[in-house]
Amino acid sequence: MFFQGTDIASGRGAKQPIHGNRHAGTWPITMHTAQALLLGVGLSCAAVGLAQENAPAAEEPIVITITGGRIAPPVDRAPAAISVVGQDKIQRGTQQLGLDESLAGVPGLFMQNRYNFAQDLRISMRGFGARANFGIRGIKILVDGVPQTLPDGQGQVDSIDLGSAEQIDVIRGPASSLWGNASGGVINITTEDGPLQPFVDAGTAFGDFGYRKYQLKTAGDVGSVNYLANGSRLELDGYRDHSRVETDRFNTKVRFAIDESSNLVALVNLTDSPIAQDPGALTREQMDLDPTQARQRNVIFDAGERVEQQKLGLVYHKTFDDRRTLTVRNYYVWRDFENRLPFVGGGAVRLDRFLLGGGVLYTHDGDFMGLNNRLVAGIDLDKQNDDRQRFDNNQGVLGALGFDQKETVTGAGAFVRSELSATEQLDLFVGARYDRIEFDVDDRFLINGDDSGQRTIEQVSPMIGIVYDLSPRTNLYANISTSFETPTTAEFANPSGQGGLNPELEPQTATNYELGIKGTISSAIRYEAALFHIDIEDELIPFEVAGQPGRTFFVNAGESTRDGVELSLSAPVTPHLSASVSYTYSDFVFDRFAGSQGHVFDGNRIPGVPKHLLVAGLSYQRRGFFADWEVVHVDEFYVDNANSEKNDSYTVSNAKAGYAGDHDNWEWTLYLGVNNLFDAAYAANVRINAFGGRYFEPAPERNLYTGMHLRYRFGL
Repeated sequence: MFFQGTDIASGRGAKQPIHGNRHAGTWPITMHTAQALLLGVGLSCAAVGLAQENAPAAEEPIVITITGGRIAPPVDRAPAAISVVGQDKIQRGTQQLGLDESLAGVPGLFMQNRYNFAQDLRISMRGFGARANFGIRGIKILVDGVPQTLPDGQGQVDSIDLGSAEQIDVIRGPASSLWGNASGGVINITTEDGPLQPFVDAGTAFGDFGYRKYQLKTAGDVGSVNYLANGSRLELDGYRDHSRVETDRFNTKVRFAIDESSNLVALVNLTDSPIAQDPGALTREQMDLDPTQARQRNVIFDAGERVEQQKLGLVYHKTFDDRRTLTVRNYYVWRDFENRLPFVGGGAVRLDRFLLGGGVLYTHDGDFMGLNNRLVAGIDLDKQNDDRQRFDNNQGVLGALGFDQKETVTGAGAFVRSELSATEQLDLFVGARYDRIEFDVDDRFLINGDDSGQRTIEQVSPMIGIVYDLSPRTNLYANISTSFETPTTAEFANPSGQGGLNPELEPQTATNYELGIKGTISSAIRYEAALFHIDIEDELIPFEVAGQPGRTFFVNAGESTRDGVELSLSAPVTPHLSASVSYTYSDFVFDRFAGSQGHVFDGNRIPGVPKHLLVAGLSYQRRGFFADWEVVHVDEFYVDNANSEKNDSYTVSNAKAGYAGDHDNWEWTLYLGVNNLFDAAYAANVRINAFGGRYFEPAPERNLYTGMHLRYRFGL
């Protein structure tokens, strides 16, 4: 696991039940994968053995909790691979351009595209999300219990305010039994609470390529009200031509204590990004010749996007007694979006979205046949209304209307999960969820015929798992979990360019078989090893057509498999220096896949995911001084289904250092950071199956940034 910067509470706490079945099924894994896991477990056990020689015998194991209520704390008692990243890792000395700055050390997670804000960060978790050229696919994103993932499965992270994030939980592997559509993994972000002592914090940062950021935050706890409000502005000219971005965000979280057993949390998030230019992807020859250039067509057609979004969320929490809790949530999102793509016909998009939803979560800690049992049950209801129009893009000028339709997606899901303590050492988990998702398209541009359509997708997602205590500090776990992923409304588009829903496109389904070990040594050393095999049916694969370059369509692959190993270890080196390392092995292949043009890709590797991914880091802290150094090595990987072209392997190093001090009511922090310390030349993002060999988006050369924060605390 990766726990750098996490606030850790000591003490084991009550033993938590787990859902499962003693017979976790057969494991259809390759010999190479099994050998890799055995090697990783062997290395972990060797480290465990060495550390245990010096570990204090009487020290209690640490407990790390995650938020959200659907998985009981602590994370070591859950039959899944879970990583928790804390506030220091997220906020201290970072530019906060994207989630990858905080989550790079999480095994099983591969992230690209930090620097193209018109395309969003591309996140891949065990291969889920690798197909996305924009937005987040296959991974459920939540902020304070409110989904950032739409009912159709598309997620956005452009409104996430990392400057006020306290904790990020990453649940790796299929999890549709709890979270429904597009839950090949889960990223759950929690906004920080206000402290007992109120404060006002002002920050500013500057750097290469026109990087400028301004932030003002206030938080506190007054009577029955706990509050936090954070406003920020980001300006970045960009390393490449035509890559400027401006974004303003305001994020607030207010908790009202109704009485001793209940509270109401109000969440407001405002995002305004009037400009996010898209420099486009280059061929390898263009990237080698001049990595700072934009694709010429992207400049001619002024490719990019504009986003304005408002979100309101309400979360009510009630504790009836020490056994029963109830959480009710309700949220509303208004989003205005404009996008310009580098072609004429339909190359300009306008989207007016209204999203609303809610849900109920009930937990009951009781007993079943004399055994401790935790029951979790809930209902999620979400509705997405999109008014989508496409116009001609006449070199950046809005042209004639050529597409006009209203898209409605309604999602309803119900789930239940039982976590049973079968013995003092063994916990069993079992759960299931039923989802019904309705797609309804009303074509309002009838010149070329009526392309209205409807699709209804129903899915049952079960899971079973076990956790066994080898010792008070070490747990073995196994699970069989499932997920499904519908095409989004945009992915349902017909390659012919007409409206309606592609009748040949089906949802993707996955079954995950997993075995792992995780635990602690003393109060600071943590280790984890996980082995998984995933069977994928009807994998959704992107492709482009010659007549509409820059626009992506989708096709189902027949069958594919993913075998992987995830290892991580974090430990102190000295009283002030700590180290962490994570390694991911990914062997993902198409078993049966005939492409849209009749090409056969059976046996090819799935593009967009490196076979080997290694992240190592050092963190130093003493008397206010702090320094962090991180090295990421990414193996080469294919960029197309035919495996005809690769992205080269690369190693990139980032470092930051600073000093934090205080006097009376004042606190201050100064910091300096260096990205790409050794000036490596590599692609920051790869567009999968792009037409014309335009796969690569070059990463910036070595660049520096510096910043400061000044905080005043009231009431000292």
